[in-house]
Amino acid sequence: MKKGYLYIILTTIIFSTMEIALKLVSGVFNPIQLTFTRFFIGGLFLIPFAVGELRKRHSSVSRDDLRYFAFLGFIGIVVSMILYQLAVQNTKASVVAVLFSCNPVFVTILAFFLLKEAIHKNNILALVLEVIGTIIIINPLNVKLSVLGVTLTIASTLTFALYGVFGKRKCAEYGGIVVTCFGFLFGGIEMLVLIALSHIAPIAHWFSSNGLSMFSNIPLFKGYSLSVLPIVVYICIINSGIGYACYFMAMEKTSAQTTSLVFFFKPILAPILALILLHEIIPLNMIIGILFILSGSLSSILPGLLTQRNAKLNIDNNQS
Repeated sequence: MKKGYLYIILTTIIFSTMEIALKLVSGVFNPIQLTFTRFFIGGLFLIPFAVGELRKRHSSVSRDDLRYFAFLGFIGIVVSMILYQLAVQNTKASVVAVLFSCNPVFVTILAFFLLKEAIHKNNILALVLEVIGTIIIINPLNVKLSVLGVTLTIASTLTFALYGVFGKRKCAEYGGIVVTCFGFLFGGIEMLVLIALSHIAPIAHWFSSNGLSMFSNIPLFKGYSLSVLPIVVYICIINSGIGYACYFMAMEKTSAQTTSLVFFFKPILAPILALILLHEIIPLNMIIGILFILSGSLSSILPGLLTQRNAKLNIDNNQS
């Protein structure tokens, strides 16, 4: 359990720097190109660790599971992370970080519909509080944020929650590193197909003529230089490879509920880091919105944590 909390701390720190690192290179690379690079290289980095985990478990991956990982890659990388990258380009890094932290509530709702897990009054309260917090941050009476950026962030959060719910199914069987590695590799291959299709003249022309030029003639190697290489390495290896591996290993060692603590602390840490590193001002409405989102996260997470704690105490008392 102690190792699980260490993974949660590492995930929180790494995830809190993600939007900042992406913002630093957002004008250098095509967003689809950067998404492909970060996850494919992250997956390659995790291969030796995934192989070691499979050997330790005396396990091998079946064809059905390869198809499952391809599905995970499509949902979590191709869909969610493209939306996420576009969101970072269209609004503040701190806003994306805070809104993305509504993830636990989406997970709870999706788990209710897809996994038939129970949904409780505290989950509904959490959803209400986080919706209120989101509305306060968006501030519809005095909109200064990009509506498109906020919409993209919420869509990315929802699809990432879907990725987490389906990914959890395979964590117990293969471990977090294996699930992360295969999801990244398949997602990278699927994005490579998308990049190749973007160079077919009729498809490229259709995207360009419909205001989606970033999906037209997507480059693979453009923009790389010695000046941006350290940030790219950090994004690929730390943010993507190690960050997501720690996230799923935290689930493996603790529980999905406990791992949700990542998205409780991230709205606190990420805006502070964005203020220090990007000089993004934290307005009053965002502070109030963060407090509502934190309250929602706490009401969603706390009952589960208390239940786990009481169950552990009962087991300890029975053993003694």
